[in-house]
Amino acid sequence: MSDQQRHQARQQKVKENVDAKIASAQQEKGLLLVVTGNGKGKSTSGFGTITRAIGHEQKCAVAQFVKGTWDNGERNVLEKLGVEFQVMATGFTWETQNKQTDTDAAQAVWKECLRMLQDPSLHVLLFDEITYMINFGYIDLDEVIDALQQRPPMQSVIITGRGAHRRLIELADTVSEVKNTKHAFDSGIKALKGVDW
Repeated sequence: MSDQQRHQARQQKVKENVDAKIASAQQEKGLLLVVTGNGKGKSTSGFGTITRAIGHEQKCAVAQFVKGTWDNGERNVLEKLGVEFQVMATGFTWETQNKQTDTDAAQAVWKECLRMLQDPSLHVLLFDEITYMINFGYIDLDEVIDALQQRPPMQSVIITGRGAHRRLIELADTVSEVKNTKHAFDSGIKALKGVDW
């Protein structure tokens, strides 16, 4: 048997396995995706999915926790395409150093998230950095899980942030963990506009 024949036989087996998986995946529903871990790229992944959905003419909305009022490249583009943004806009909790202010701001954005989670016209939602709000106790985990479970059946939700609670991971359809192997900031390199923010 030639190298080409062996290659073709291996690829045929791969194709058969993939075709079988595709044939068995018949359930259709909105997905819950969790992107967590200590590495860079969790929010970027979420925004990539929002951009993909917009490219398919789906209606999307974004809630950003732990973000400040500084310029945001994704928002600059996506708002022009009709994506609603709800932004906590208090900045990082180590900058505000005021638990009540942070809690109030998180609750205000979470109230908007609850509205989004009841709107069947919204196809894909991004709750960026919400894991911190849950872990800090600013937003109740049980309330988040209940709202996610009660959302419209074809609505997908992306949750990003470090330290996703195990119950969110168990509830999710897809979980990705971003690992930090190396980061420019650790070497004293400033965050780069257009790449880091």
